[in-house]
Amino acid sequence: MRGTSRANSTNGDDVESHRRRWVYLIAAVFGVGVLSLTGAGVYAGLTATATGTQTVTSGTLSLTLAADAPSAGFGQTVSNMAPGDQYNVYVNLTNGGTLAATTLTLGVTGTGSTQLTTSTTKGLAVVINGCSVAWTVTVGTPGSASCSGTTTPLLASTPVATLSATPGSLASTMAVNQSLFLQVNLTLPDQTENTLNGTPPSPTIQGLSTVLTYSFNEAQRAAQTTTA
Repeated sequence: MRGTSRANSTNGDDVESHRRRWVYLIAAVFGVGVLSLTGAGVYAGLTATATGTQTVTSGTLSLTLAADAPSAGFGQTVSNMAPGDQYNVYVNLTNGGTLAATTLTLGVTGTGSTQLTTSTTKGLAVVINGCSVAWTVTVGTPGSASCSGTTTPLLASTPVATLSATPGSLASTMAVNQSLFLQVNLTLPDQTENTLNGTPPSPTIQGLSTVLTYSFNEAQRAAQTTTA
């Protein structure tokens, strides 16, 4: 009986061992098959590629301001203006980038809050005229300037109080490398005030001071669609 039990146990172990070997073998074969299928999915098949190159550069928009010598441009102090006085400076404005420009405007702001820059009737006013060539200028008082080309009004008399809120339009377009030769006229309008016993009226246009900043601005040309 003991011999029979030992034999049965040995046979059972052999069968179990044989079954495990088959399980391992089937699992290995299945794994190899899966890997083969996966590899075929990743690496097999045809591919094709076509390429092209294109060089692209972006344009520049540049606006520069320079004095039209011998005028000193905006760098001078205007002193002791009386009602009716005018002060002219001559500047060159150039669109020096690679893009044409549109909507050239001028805004003027002043420091402080006085009649010079807040009054639309008594305060400072600006007029701008253009010349097709550089102005011929003789500096001094009274001084003189002439345009040997064509003169074009660009901005009618406009109070600084207005220009500080709404820039004035000077030109609708500016071509690449185009220069505008400008006469910038600053005027204190003619007006009447009475100073009584050394005391000026209130408000007054007398004894005031401000620093004006002239801001010329342009926008890029309209966006384009090009077919090549």
